[in-house]
Amino acid sequence: MSLEPKKLLILRIYRILEEYSDAEHPLTQARILDLLYRDYGVEAERKAVGRNISYLAEAGFDIVSTRKGCYLGDKVFEEGELRLLIDSVLCNRHVNELHSKNLITKLVKMGGRNFKSRVKHVYALPDWSKSENKAFFYNIETVDEARAHHRVSPYQMVLRNQHYFLLCYEEYWKNITFFRMDKITDIALTDKPRTPLRELEGYENGINYKELALSRPYMFPDKPEKTEILCPEWFIDEIIDWFGKEISVKPAEGESILVTLSASPKAMEYWAMQYADYAEVLSPRHLRERIKEKIVAAAGKYYSK
Repeated sequence: MSLEPKKLLILRIYRILEEYSDAEHPLTQARILDLLYRDYGVEAERKAVGRNISYLAEAGFDIVSTRKGCYLGDKVFEEGELRLLIDSVLCNRHVNELHSKNLITKLVKMGGRNFKSRVKHVYALPDWSKSENKAFFYNIETVDEARAHHRVSPYQMVLRNQHYFLLCYEEYWKNITFFRMDKITDIALTDKPRTPLRELEGYENGINYKELALSRPYMFPDKPEKTEILCPEWFIDEIIDWFGKEISVKPAEGESILVTLSASPKAMEYWAMQYADYAEVLSPRHLRERIKEKIVAAAGKYYSK
């Protein structure tokens, strides 16, 4: 007979319901008694199990009773939500293999024993492309502490194109820039004061997250400019995926459309090179000229051999 206090019995029963039960696997009182003895070495009477389950229900816990037994219905995450979170960790290239395994183990544990048996495949991490930077989570914690205590010059972490970027003020060059969090090493806190964000041109009202997300398909720090793009009608979905719906669209010659949007010229230069077969940048003129120079230079590499 276990000598632990009887008051712990209700906690043991709750943990058993949390770990072993779900809608497809309700537990009878007899099964709960078996698990109490097997997992905790605790012997109890069936009446005590039933009484404590009633106490849990009266306390507001979502205890669902059926003819086949009872189970804990109110879990932090549904199985579908846990699968989504696990897939997000698997696909996240800047979380290294060790951290990914640790995160997935914690997520799987939240689903209970029955969920764990159905997601064994998610541990095949070597098949996924993962960062080798083991300082990634330390970087995030350090930046968060720096932002909270105003000790260094970072302002915000931004998730874009499956990468975390640090939005900060580069003191030497005196401009806003972005750094990949998974590429930062040897990060440290200092006691040097940072430049207040609202003292910077264009940031007097803080960070415009909408502009930040839509005007920079890639995280370049230059100021967004009005940009005109000529493309086929069917290409509009791709435009919206990258720049959102805050765009102007007008019909052009044939089955083409003229799209007007605000975007970082440097980011647009990179974007336009990727979609040169479908999208033509008409303005601003300086951006169009840079794109043309790059296309000519790239073509030269192939025609010269």
